[in-house]
Amino acid sequence: MGEKAVRTEDAAAGDKMGAEMRRIDSLNIEAGKVSTYDGFHRAKHSWKTTLSLAIQSVGVVYGDIGTSPLYVYSSTFPNGIKEKDDILGVLSIIIYTIFFVPMLKYVFIVLQANDNGEGGTFAMYSLICRHAKVSLIPNNQPEDTELSNYKLDTPSSELKRSQAIKKKLETSRLAQYVLFVITITGTSMVIGDGVLTPCISVLSAVSGLQQSGIKSLDQSAIVWISVAILILLFVVQQFGTDKVGFTFAPIILLWFLFLTGIGIYNLIKYDITVLKAFNPWYIVKYFQRNGKAAWISLGGAVLCITGTEAMFADLGHFSVRAIQVSFTFFTFPTILFAYLGQSAYLTKNPGDVATTFYASIPKPLYWPTFVVAVLAAIIASQALITGTFSIIAQSLGMGCFPRVKIVHTSEKNQGQVYIPEINYMLMIACVLITFFFRTTEQIGNAYGIAVVSVMCITTCMITLIMLVIWKTSIFLIAIFFLVFISIEGIYLSSVLFKFVEGGYLPLFFAAVLMVIMATWHYVHKQSYMFEVKNKVSTEYVKQLALNPDVHRIPGMGFLYSDLVQGVPPIFSHFVSNIPSVHSVVVIVTIKPLPVSKVLLEERFVFRQLEPKEYRMFRCVARYGYNDLVEGPGEFEQMLVDNLKEFIRHKHVMSEGNSKNSYEEEIQFIQEAMDKGVVYLMGEAQVVAEEKSSWFKKIVINYFYDFLRKNSRQSGKIMSIPRSKLLMVGMTYEI
Repeated sequence: MGEKAVRTEDAAAGDKMGAEMRRIDSLNIEAGKVSTYDGFHRAKHSWKTTLSLAIQSVGVVYGDIGTSPLYVYSSTFPNGIKEKDDILGVLSIIIYTIFFVPMLKYVFIVLQANDNGEGGTFAMYSLICRHAKVSLIPNNQPEDTELSNYKLDTPSSELKRSQAIKKKLETSRLAQYVLFVITITGTSMVIGDGVLTPCISVLSAVSGLQQSGIKSLDQSAIVWISVAILILLFVVQQFGTDKVGFTFAPIILLWFLFLTGIGIYNLIKYDITVLKAFNPWYIVKYFQRNGKAAWISLGGAVLCITGTEAMFADLGHFSVRAIQVSFTFFTFPTILFAYLGQSAYLTKNPGDVATTFYASIPKPLYWPTFVVAVLAAIIASQALITGTFSIIAQSLGMGCFPRVKIVHTSEKNQGQVYIPEINYMLMIACVLITFFFRTTEQIGNAYGIAVVSVMCITTCMITLIMLVIWKTSIFLIAIFFLVFISIEGIYLSSVLFKFVEGGYLPLFFAAVLMVIMATWHYVHKQSYMFEVKNKVSTEYVKQLALNPDVHRIPGMGFLYSDLVQGVPPIFSHFVSNIPSVHSVVVIVTIKPLPVSKVLLEERFVFRQLEPKEYRMFRCVARYGYNDLVEGPGEFEQMLVDNLKEFIRHKHVMSEGNSKNSYEEEIQFIQEAMDKGVVYLMGEAQVVAEEKSSWFKKIVINYFYDFLRKNSRQSGKIMSIPRSKLLMVGMTYEI
């Protein structure tokens, strides 16, 4: 009874607020027309479809975790193996780490926190933003909650606790900033992972040449060969993921078969008694014998779960059930056999620990395995590189990254993107890291911090999702948080111990990226608030219509602004510099929403400004963080078609079914478009106010200004022809 009362009270309050907002500035005519779309990932697939997706996911998702056996033992025992039982202790750690973190945490818990099928740190943040008003930019509209992909679940029995936490989040600016910082930290760490994965994967695969008997190859030669492969890998990125990665996906399947076969062979040939490591008591004894050395070795053992975050981040290409099936019944047993086989080999050949993988390969299979290993390392790197592109694209959509060129490389999958600037920055970073670190042990020290940091952040965000959205039992939440934060906390303390030995690298990358993202987002938010405070009054537009000095010129003008409601200050700036207005003006706002995708029929929301005969419209074009903004020609046609539908719908609702009442208006709109569309854009120079602190002036006037000058202009991002673009500069003081 109490729950129902709370729900009714909330609903009434929500209706009241929505009604008030609609009276002020209604953009709900088109937004109210929504479908019952429920999403590909929520659909129940047949087992045939699920198995097909599961097989495909093996070649795309597990490249990174599948290539970990190349370097785990060499990173765990950099100073050699002291006792045979140490092998069993480390093997037991590997077994239970893979079971608890990728299997239990990610496959069966974290994957459920997807955002309409999309995974990753930004997906979790957007999910939280939809259920609690924690976005730092106050551009929420009641119409947005009517989107198919925006709809929220029915509250459960844990409603009161959830509402209390939501209220705290929504009223605490500190909590909102902390949540945002955690999100960009996790994002930055994943990007750092994208820098380190190609280095360690390719270098460890190529190092197999030293075991081939070619005596002339020293470490310098291995480094140069690795660098050549890395450069080639980044050069071919421009051709797209579907041509680079998916073409070679069967190689990952072949790689897993090699791992399984070699693992079983070594297990039977050398020492099948290593199966004793399934007894976790060997972990206890390992720590009793080695103490601090055992704790330090965890920094190498944790590399067995690299690429785990990729299962979540790459969820958009598959389904939750497909990932669960492929990992549980294929990937998990395969990599276990690989580590069991290597452990069995090391019990008889402990001196080969630095080259465990290649030393344990049967001689007839050496060269085929080497070729497949190099190709698998390249594909594993490919997954992280394209994942980095996707994350940057998501960051752009959330207003957290400087403008860069995004090239869409697949007609079938709109989530596959290529960013030239980021690609070549990654290439330079990978080449420098490979040159300076030279060995997988050194890179492994850096790699571990990036991997474990993202996992800790995911644990914290999933806990918040459990509290606010899932409304899980507090007892289960406590178990989840304490178990996984303890495991990951111990690993994090171990990898941080190697800070001076390379561990500083991902933290440096993350710090630089966080400063860039936080600065850009802060100025973006403050610019938006400046426009809100200085927007043009409706009285100004009415006076403009009566002003004989302002001429109407043929054609249609698209005036771009971040402002969601009202007329932006850049409009009056245009008119004061160029005293003329197009016969039809549409003020366009490209608005990112905290959803993965917005259906095309729900894309545009319109409102006509007074006076109506002035033919001035507001249009909000809404996009999810995985949606693509169409090219100029396609966007123009879509917007005008939806504008005509808006006019038709408005006249029918107000004047009945009389065609004559709106046909002339629609004809006028079409004629204006036929005479040409001009894109009107303001290039705002943002500066700090005179009374601002010296720190704020440095951040905005110098650092942000540097980022702005070195990022792409809005017109270039949208590929607008120069003949159609008119730009006017304006200064925003914040």
